[in-house]
Amino acid sequence: MLKDFFSKKKKYASIPREKAKQDVPEGLMKKCPNCHKIFYRKELKKNLNVCPNCDFHEQLNAYERIEYLFDENTFEEWDREIVSENPLGFPGYLEKLEKDREKTGLNEAVVTGKGTIDGVETACAVMDSRFRMGSMGSVVGEKIARAVERARELQIPFIIFTASGGARMQEGVLSLMQMTKTSVAIQRFNEAGGLMISFMTHPTTGGVSASFASIGDYNFAEPGALIGFAGRRIIEQTIREELPEDFQTAEFLLKHGQLDRVVHRQDMKEVLSTLLDIHQGGEQSS
Repeated sequence: MLKDFFSKKKKYASIPREKAKQDVPEGLMKKCPNCHKIFYRKELKKNLNVCPNCDFHEQLNAYERIEYLFDENTFEEWDREIVSENPLGFPGYLEKLEKDREKTGLNEAVVTGKGTIDGVETACAVMDSRFRMGSMGSVVGEKIARAVERARELQIPFIIFTASGGARMQEGVLSLMQMTKTSVAIQRFNEAGGLMISFMTHPTTGGVSASFASIGDYNFAEPGALIGFAGRRIIEQTIREELPEDFQTAEFLLKHGQLDRVVHRQDMKEVLSTLLDIHQGGEQSS
């Protein structure tokens, strides 16, 4: 009888917990991956996906960032219709691309276009790590190069937000060629007097970090962002030394002169708007 008493107690005690689960709609709450505290998703979204407790910057997708940055109803997307093919016949590549299109609503890992930021017309490219980890294939490179060229023709500033695992292995050397193509487009833009601002977010690695991400007139990054070329373990094995704990973080790069500033996400629009206004004023006075 004593055994039955405790088993019944456990049975009845489980009812409120099950009911509680049913009362909380799925997807209403989200746990911070850094401090593990739980918040309402609406609260996190209102805070631009920055944890209110530990200030951890979770990723924003491309359209979320565009919505926050650009003046309402001013953004015009470019080249959305361009999609990747399978030039090397890599097994399963097209199927993986299609899955990512369905999952993200994107055709590729970067969104390009133009709009106004506090009234200043600006071109942009925003990478989205949900699509093939933001990897750089032929279409990503082509869209970025086209966006830079259009910014040059329109004589407007260009801002790029990077988030990438590097070159896309399924496209081999064609992917690596995008490093040159984008860098040449940016050089032409620079020679024409264009303003380019690079804003590196977590993660910015591989061929992306070694090309267009690092050659802006201003190079910024979000707090805690991983930025680097090769992986930490590979570097340690190569040089046979233990690297600092904060190696390849935005703060480490700032300390060693590879960034101009680490910018909190809630300050992002104000910082960019101020720079655009300064350079706009300089153009008008010249």
